[in-house]
Amino acid sequence: MGRMSDRPSRWAAGPYSVGRAVRLSEELSLPLEVATVLARRGLDAPEDAREFMAADRREDPGTLPGAPEACALVLGHIERGSPIVVHGDYDADGVCSTALLVETLRALGASPSWRLPSRSEGYGLSTETVQELAAQGAGLLITVDCGITAVEEVAAARAAGLEVLVTDHHRPGERLPDCPLVHPGLGGFGTPELCAAGVALKLSEALFAAAGRDPREAEAGLDLAALATVCDLVALRGENRRIVREGLALMARAPRVGLRALMKVAALDPSDLSAQALGFRLGPRINAAGRLRRADAALELMLTDDPARADEVAQELDALNHDRREEETRIVFAADAACSAQAHRAAMVVAGEGWHPGVVGIVASRLVERWHRPCVVIALAEDGSARGSGRSVSAYDLHGGLSACASMLTRFGGHRMAAGVELAAESLRPFGHALAAHAAAALSPEDLIPEERVDAVLPAGALGLGLAEAMETLGPFGMGNPQPTLLVPSARVETVSAMGSERQHARFTLVSGGARARAVAFGSTPRALQACAGDGPCDVAFRLERNHWNGVVEPRVLLRAVGPSRGGDVRSLDDEEPLWEAIRHELAADPAQPWPLPGPPVRAVLDRRGRGVAGVAGDLLTSGEPVLAVCADVARRREGLEQLVAGMAPGGCLDAVSLETLARSPSLASSYTHLVALDPPPVAGGRELLAAAPSTGFLHLAWGAPEAEFALAVWRAGLDLRPSLASLFRALRDAGACHGAELERLLRGEGAHPRGAAVCGRVVRVLLELDLVEVGEGAEPLLAVTDSPRTELERSAAYRAYTARLTAVERWLEGGAALAA
Repeated sequence: MGRMSDRPSRWAAGPYSVGRAVRLSEELSLPLEVATVLARRGLDAPEDAREFMAADRREDPGTLPGAPEACALVLGHIERGSPIVVHGDYDADGVCSTALLVETLRALGASPSWRLPSRSEGYGLSTETVQELAAQGAGLLITVDCGITAVEEVAAARAAGLEVLVTDHHRPGERLPDCPLVHPGLGGFGTPELCAAGVALKLSEALFAAAGRDPREAEAGLDLAALATVCDLVALRGENRRIVREGLALMARAPRVGLRALMKVAALDPSDLSAQALGFRLGPRINAAGRLRRADAALELMLTDDPARADEVAQELDALNHDRREEETRIVFAADAACSAQAHRAAMVVAGEGWHPGVVGIVASRLVERWHRPCVVIALAEDGSARGSGRSVSAYDLHGGLSACASMLTRFGGHRMAAGVELAAESLRPFGHALAAHAAAALSPEDLIPEERVDAVLPAGALGLGLAEAMETLGPFGMGNPQPTLLVPSARVETVSAMGSERQHARFTLVSGGARARAVAFGSTPRALQACAGDGPCDVAFRLERNHWNGVVEPRVLLRAVGPSRGGDVRSLDDEEPLWEAIRHELAADPAQPWPLPGPPVRAVLDRRGRGVAGVAGDLLTSGEPVLAVCADVARRREGLEQLVAGMAPGGCLDAVSLETLARSPSLASSYTHLVALDPPPVAGGRELLAAAPSTGFLHLAWGAPEAEFALAVWRAGLDLRPSLASLFRALRDAGACHGAELERLLRGEGAHPRGAAVCGRVVRVLLELDLVEVGEGAEPLLAVTDSPRTELERSAAYRAYTARLTAVERWLEGGAALAA
């Protein structure tokens, strides 16, 4: 499966309980496809899914580790009128957490100042800053988004007479600073994944409560906490979901002056706010200040109440972001070229002179997307120092890798997926080799192949506006809760055309199972898209969203990856039944009433007709639960099933059975949780017969109009016996008495579609009733032509019954009852 590049990739869908997904769908009134996403993400209990979708979890701020001691410390300094300094960081989380805590302190009666380091000064608290603040007379230093590893710097601050409160969310080192600490990961806090602004929000709630005020006063900062939560890529779990959802609502309802100005320069209407808009349209503009200059401008924007000044600062940030994009493009080209020489390594370290240290983190992210392995991008300074940023893939702990190389680094920090490093330029080469060796030991070759994680396999017929709207209820989307990736198997990509001012994107039509959906592929030219899709059926992974355009709301498919459908094998349960056993069953059956009366249903029936059999079957096969496909004729279906569906089965092998075989031997279904009826039964009671097949589980009705036409052709061949009677009689007359393999060959017939066992039984029955053949029993059956004269086929009661059955079947299938009933 290709991502519109020359890198190989694959898709995978984890197992899930279909029964639990069905229960979720029923209890929460959700489309089954949405319930499937929840079940695959481990939220298959209704109470867990309900809490997740409500996104209203609110942790007790008093349980935030270190909060009680911090409240006493801060409120004491406010009461005494001590000078308080909030020390943040230069990224969006550092800016937002600084602004949030400054506003809280102001509301509590303090007049705090703040300090944000520049990129040139480096991340976090420095000894020089501590000494400067002490000389200015600061009484309390509060860090946000930094400080948890600043053991020596905190010691220096205390030695200089400062009291220090560290609030942070980064991974602690082996030693902790000797001061009060507020950190969500240092205790049993319910949402340990808070970003720095989230920590500041919960600390603000605790401060208001400790001061005897309503802790919900802190929610004035929900907009800042939401923006930082998305931009800092923390997991959208627990209270983080509430923070983002309610923060977005606050921004849309009453955006602060600075954010309103920022939205204006980003051409973002408040009604279109989403987590994606925070991460890709507002966040980059805030980060641009810290990346290229100082973050103070972004902080001023968050704090100002002056609309004119806000517009001025927002335009400055927008211009800086434009410069950042140009610088990023320049460095990406150079860094990607340098990576080519390291394509054999499990981790890449590239460096360059003139690379802006504020942009290398973004470049590292682009390289990880391109090469799918950990990448560290380093800016070389004229003084021989080097500073950079790294990004990782989910299978590799980048912070752990840097820890293993710590002897070569001057400084480093971060977490599993992203980190910053400082080192001497002469250490660059050994560091690159050491990190690559560490990654090679930790990663398998499969870890270096891009894998598209699929949340639901579905038929194209399910792609509508209703499903797009229902998928949005799983938001907000971001780290830890990505927008669901869906997959339509065995589809076709048609009517591909270019779009965009430079024709760098493509629009196309996704076609599967008679359904059609409009789709777009951003960043892919029509040629690249068609090269990945190939000429045959393909598996298409995508995201589904609502698209607003010219006052119209419609579903839109956003392509993620596409590649040829997986092929597989079919194991036919028809082949396990001896031919003469099936023939004897047919000889003994009532030709006018071949189906046994169904017993009570033991399987729940899920009606998914008309949406596309490949999508329905693919969903069940990727669940990991036992699936048996029920067809009108496995032999005729085999080639299509092997090409379109079987490759999604565990081990690439699909079990299938013909409906007549299953009717004769219902116990064949006993070991399968799911029966998926790909073709319609030929009579009204066929559905009930399948639902009564042994073993509790599910019966999935999957057929549509094309399958009804196929089934009709199969039943015409199996019940209109005149051609088969004539050809078999001639073959037997020419061969004389025969038995064994030769007899089976004659009964099955020649051609692309040999006769099934039931058809063989019907033909033999009619010939016997007309006294045209006789059966000799022995070690194995023998069949021979008699001397009886030719006669009319209608003299056979069985022939007349089969003809009448065909009339009923045609009425049922041609009249559309199989699709509607």
